Amino acid sequence: MTNEFVIAGFGGQGVLFMGKALAYMGMADEKNVSWLPSYGPEMRGGTANCHVIVSDDPVASPLIINPTTLFAMNLPSLLKFQDSVVEGGYIVIDETLIDPAEITRKDVNVVAIPAAKIAEEMNAKKLANMILLGAYIKKSGFVSYETMKKGIGKSIKKPEMFEINMKAMDKGFEL
Repeated sequence: MTNEFVIAGFGGQGVLFMGKALAYMGMADEKNVSWLPSYGPEMRGGTANCHVIVSDDPVASPLIINPTTLFAMNLPSLLKFQDSVVEGGYIVIDETLIDPAEITRKDVNVVAIPAAKIAEEMNAKKLANMILLGAYIKKSGFVSYETMKKGIGKSIKKPEMFEINMKAMDKGFEL
């Protein structure tokens, strides 16, 4: 089984962190993993994307042409990458920022939730990415809840941030 993720959006939306979390979840499941970040010259507000591969087999190349899952954190990212998602794959969007009608594909699974709005209601504006990730994991069954928790624990540098990140993931998981 191989899962190929493209995560794309603006800097500051947690694109690279989400990719790192997916990679750590794969490692927690003893899978082969590749994480390839790419970002523009601006740390906040510039474009960023990340390719993550989680596979039972060795990963030959970190580049992804046809992802099984696209996390589009803004409209330009959706428009750029949606046609490359494999048939039957997933497109995950924050419907606070992207109108689901912009998804032109009918042969993919769509996860569209108002993540930024929910994050704001939780007083955790920067955690919309974790809400989306929790919702995707619940819908796709990519990893178990315990593996999700282990992956987040390994991803976070500041232990005090674990609880709020898990609350956001749990919120997405509930949706």
